[in-house]
Formats: sequence, structure tokens, C-alpha cells
Amino acid sequence: MKIAVTYDNGNVFPHFGRTQQFKVYEIAGGKVADAQVMDTDGNGHGALAGLLSGWGVDTLICGGIGAGAQSALMEAGIQFYGGVAGRADEAVDALLAGTLTYSPEVHCEHTGHGHHGEGHQCGHDRHGCPGSERL
Repeated sequence: MKIAVTYDNGNVFPHFGRTQQFKVYEIAGGKVADAQVMDTDGNGHGALAGLLSGWGVDTLICGGIGAGAQSALMEAGIQFYGGVAGRADEAVDALLAGTLTYSPEVHCEHTGHGHHGEGHQCGHDRHGCPGSERL
């Protein structure tokens, strides 16, 4: 199993399509066997599903995520847990323990509405993206 987490300075990055990095965890025997931070090399939104698939990722943990990205992940066979906030390592540990708090209804309303504007922090309720839950 390989789990990717949208990543920023140790935390789950709040917007899948704008993440600059993923932390990718190799799981063996129900535990983290290896982890490394990987750059997206400027790829965003729908292209990220292909990038994750190419890395062999089968599970994603993220904050806010739009419908198009959700569809791309489903087509790539990647299960995702959206609406997650907090420390990336803790989120993976919670997923492995079966206690991850996430929102199955998470989505981002900003697609097509200044989506690439400065200061956009999808995944935070104050920006209109529901489902951002704390671990």
C-alpha cells in the first residue's frame, strides 16, 4: 500500500489541486516502512491523479478537493480521504488505525471563481469549502 498526503511543512495541505508536494508513505505490515516528500513539479489539479498513479499511490489524504479531481482520482483507482487537516504523519497513523476523521462529502466551491487567486486556502470553512475536520 502507498499513501500520499498533500503536504506543506509537516501538515496536510488544504487544497489538493494546488499542492506543491506530497508526502508518500510506503506501508508494510500495517505500518509505515518508508516515507519521502515528493514535488509535483508544477503539475496541478487533474494532472496530479496521473502523477500519483505513476508513483504507485493507491490512497490519498487531502484537505479540500474539487469534483474534477475527485473524478480523476476515481478513474485512476485511487481511494481518497478529503477534508482532513492537521499533521500529515498523524493523519496516516489515524488512517492505519481506522480512526481518521475525514469528510466523504468534501468539495471545493472555488473552481472557476478566482480559483488561482492569492490567499486562496480551500479546505478552511472561512473560505466556503466545507468538510475541513481536525484529527
